[in-house]
Amino acid sequence: MNISRKTITKSAFGIVASGALIFSLAACSSSDAGSTSSSSAAPSSSSSAASTEPLASLPDLSKGVDTQVAVDASFVDALGTLGLTPGVVGTAGFTDGTFSFPITGGNVDYYDPASDVRPYVQGEIDHDGSGLSLTAADGTVVELTDFRIDPGESKLYGTVTANGTVAAEDAYLFNLYGGTLKPLQMEGTNAVLEGTTVHISPDAAALLNQTFNTDAVQDEMLVGVAKITVATE
Repeated sequence: MNISRKTITKSAFGIVASGALIFSLAACSSSDAGSTSSSSAAPSSSSSAASTEPLASLPDLSKGVDTQVAVDASFVDALGTLGLTPGVVGTAGFTDGTFSFPITGGNVDYYDPASDVRPYVQGEIDHDGSGLSLTAADGTVVELTDFRIDPGESKLYGTVTANGTVAAEDAYLFNLYGGTLKPLQMEGTNAVLEGTTVHISPDAAALLNQTFNTDAVQDEMLVGVAKITVATE
């Protein structure tokens, strides 16, 4: 079957828009920031997924571009209180209070919400080879790298390294909440989702507290506001 370039582009726009929807649903599912998104509450069976074709797909996100996080002042203050200095790892950047992590790959499928496939947005957005570091006054360095966003769960995973030794792989690091998400915007052929807030996960808070011998890192601490820019062509 021949599919025109225009049709592919429209499908790409639709899948990114569905990502915006899933983040919004996660934010609206409860007033409690620690609640679980209703979209991921009932994982689909393999038979269900196999019998239902996605309405739209982005099979290759390696064209970029990046996920940016504008760091909140409260997070900067918290790091200062802990005596931690933030930095970047690999291809990550930090300019004017904003971290940037290049998108290196991934894929996303969008299923009909009326079907029994859950979550109906599935896939991942990969950021291999970049991350952020936290350095304590005593020289302890923790690196959080190789981020993987799961839009179905509204969670971000990554590798945790402490003083050069891998402490955890594909660890649950941050929660993503879309209650303040702005409408989908287009910048040329790039789709932009901006406004999702990023919060430290319970797992990451416990790990950082243990590593830095403190109890000051709070579960759901606000890190900043994300802007995800995805190349659709």
